[in-house]
Amino acid sequence: MKIFSSALFGPIQYFTHLANVNEAIIETDCNYSRQTYRNRYVILGANGVIPLTVPVEKKHNKKIVTREVKIAYDSPWQDLHWKSIVSAYNSSPYFLYYRDDFEPIFHKKWKYLLDLNMASTELVKECIEIDTQLLPTQNYYSPTESDLDLRDVIHPKIRWQKDPFFQPIPYRQLFNLDGEFIPNLSVLDLIFNKGPEALLILRDSLVT
Repeated sequence: MKIFSSALFGPIQYFTHLANVNEAIIETDCNYSRQTYRNRYVILGANGVIPLTVPVEKKHNKKIVTREVKIAYDSPWQDLHWKSIVSAYNSSPYFLYYRDDFEPIFHKKWKYLLDLNMASTELVKECIEIDTQLLPTQNYYSPTESDLDLRDVIHPKIRWQKDPFFQPIPYRQLFNLDGEFIPNLSVLDLIFNKGPEALLILRDSLVT
């Protein structure tokens, strides 16, 4: 079994692993930590990579589990995120095809970060026909020897090259720097650029 943290429009590495199993455990009871893919994703615009972060309510000097983290609305982050996505991908081959699927995510006022993450992951699954069943935890999951624990492997601060089971397959990106492929962006980049071919790329990116 593969074990994942929850993720908001997770990177291609995340969905490469997710698309290649029948069931996936989604950890919801670990202590929440900042600067992870739980509330951060990266897209590619005309001027380079664009990190987008969902603000969360702060709990000073208090640990909180992921399922209890609430989204903050002190700033209009939803408008910012959607405008950034439109600017980056409006001219991509498949943006108009998928636009009506993704835009509502940014108009609903989500209370909990986990609910937003699960909805975004289910939407990605639906759009590119990933059949994997997601199994959110009810308690902290302790891995067995046969499990592949990816909770601390797929992380913005850990280079994807450290994952021996992931090798990104280059694809045409609307914006890149001097023609250089930018690997492991948010799955949104793959979807808007490759559409139905996204699933094939995810399957080919898994090293077996």
